[in-house]
Amino acid sequence: MHSCLNQKKPAMALFLALLLLALSGSSSSAAARASDHGDDYMIVAMSSLKLKSACLGHRVTPPLNSTWMPLDLMDGPCSSPSSSSAGAPSIDELLRRDQLRADEIQKRLSHNVGDDEANGPANSKVTQVNHLAKIKVELGSRKPAKTTASQLGIHPAATVGGGAGSGTLLPGVIQTVVLDTASDVPWVQCVPCPVPPCHPQTDTFYDPTNSGSYAAFTCSSSACRQLGPYANGCANNQCQYRVTYPDGSSTSGTYSSDLLTLNPTTMVNNFQFGCSHADQGNFDSQTAGVMALGGGPESLISQTASTFGRTFSYCLPPTASYVGFFVLGAPGVAASSSKYVVTPLLSDNRSPATFYRVLLRAVTVAGRRIAVPPAAASAGAVLDSRTVITRLPPTAYAAVRAAFRDSMRMYPAAAPKGSLDTCYDFRGIRSVILPRVTLVFDRDAAAVELDPSGILFNDCLAFAANRDDRMPVILGNVQQQTIEVLYDVDGGAVGFRRNAC
Repeated sequence: MHSCLNQKKPAMALFLALLLLALSGSSSSAAARASDHGDDYMIVAMSSLKLKSACLGHRVTPPLNSTWMPLDLMDGPCSSPSSSSAGAPSIDELLRRDQLRADEIQKRLSHNVGDDEANGPANSKVTQVNHLAKIKVELGSRKPAKTTASQLGIHPAATVGGGAGSGTLLPGVIQTVVLDTASDVPWVQCVPCPVPPCHPQTDTFYDPTNSGSYAAFTCSSSACRQLGPYANGCANNQCQYRVTYPDGSSTSGTYSSDLLTLNPTTMVNNFQFGCSHADQGNFDSQTAGVMALGGGPESLISQTASTFGRTFSYCLPPTASYVGFFVLGAPGVAASSSKYVVTPLLSDNRSPATFYRVLLRAVTVAGRRIAVPPAAASAGAVLDSRTVITRLPPTAYAAVRAAFRDSMRMYPAAAPKGSLDTCYDFRGIRSVILPRVTLVFDRDAAAVELDPSGILFNDCLAFAANRDDRMPVILGNVQQQTIEVLYDVDGGAVGFRRNAC
C-alpha cells in the first residue's frame, strides 16, 4: 500500500517544506511536524472536503463490470434534480439520528435482549440519517396497450411468452432506494399509499395493478412461511410483512414479487420485496424505499446467490459532489488481487445473520498504534452502509482522540458538534496537515489507510465512542468513503481497495 510513498521518502521532507510556504495559516510548528514525520502526515486542501455546487461525476473510472450501477449520496448536486440540500438536516440532527441507529445495532447484537426489543422500538418517531448512499432501479413490467407505466422496472427488450401475440414488456418506473447492509427485506412504497402513513417521494409511486409480472405471495406460500421475524400475519390471503430498522423507523405491507432491473443487462426475475403501504419515521422524499443487502435469506444478495455468488461491492464518493458505484457479483479486479486488502468475515451463530462483521485489531494515528480492547475486538466490527460515524470502544477512542489532538494542536479548536467532540476552526486556512489514520484488521497486514474525507467530517474527527469497551465496533460510511468495500460472503472475506471512486 505504501510502496509509492516509500520510494519518495528521501524527498518527502523537502517537498513538504516547500509546499508549506504556500499554505495559508500554516505555522512553523506545523512545518516542522510535517517535515520530521512526512510519512505519517499528509497535506489536504480544505476545498477537497467541501460540497461543490455542481456534480463533478466520477473522480476515478468506474470498474468494468456488467452489473455496475452509479451511486450517489443524499442531498448533493449529484442527487435527483428535484432534491435540494435545503431540506437536509442540521449536523446536530444528523448526528442525533445516527446515534439512534448505532444504539439499536448494538441492541440487536446484544445477546440479552428479546426479539421485540432487538428489532427496535416499535413506536419511535425518528427519521433516516441523510448521509446515505442510494441507487436507482426499476421494478415490474407493463404491457404496451391498456396499461400505464408504474413499476420498479424491466428492460425495454424483455419479452414474455415468446409467441407472436405475447407482446413486449415496456419499462416500469425508476425507483430510488437506499443501500442498507444491515437489513434483509427490500421494499418500496406501493399504491395505495396515502401520505401519511406513507412518506412523500419524488419518484413515481409503484403501482402493482399496472404490472404484468407482479404477484403477491399467498399466506401458505413458502416465501411467506420463511419470513420469520418479518412476518406480520395475513390479509385477504396475502402475506404481510413488517420491518423495524435499527434507528426505529419501520415499513409494513404485502410481501410480493416482480421483475427487478438493475441496469440494461442485469435483471432479477421474481424478485421478492415488501410492497409497503405504511411506514413510520419520516423517510426522505428522495427515496422510495430500501435495497436490503444484509446476510438474511430475503436480501438482494441472497436472492441472487445462484447467479452472483453472494458477492457485491460499493464505493462511496468523498463528498456528495461526486458519484460512486455499486456492483452485484464479482468485481472486475479479483478479490485476491494485490489491489485489495483482505480480511476474514466473522461467523457467530449467536448473532443475527443480517450483519457483516470483521475483526478490527487496532487504529493507527500518525504512526501510533492504538489497540482495540480484546472484549470489543472479539465481538467483531460491523460494516454498516447507513451508520455515518464509526463507533469505537471508549478506551480506544480516548487514545485515538488524544493522538489526533496532539497531531492537530497547531489548529484552533472549535465547539463540539453532537457526538463529535474534537472539532477545529479552519476558517481562512486553505490546506491542513492531517495525520494519517489506518484501520488494522485481522492478520496485521490487512491495514487500510483512510481517505482524508474519512478522517474529518464537518471539520471534526469522524469517530465517536461506544458506551463501554464490550460493545462491538461499528464501521460507519464516512470511514468507507473512496474505498471499494467488497463483500465475498460465500468466500468468507471482505476486501478493501483504496482510491476506487
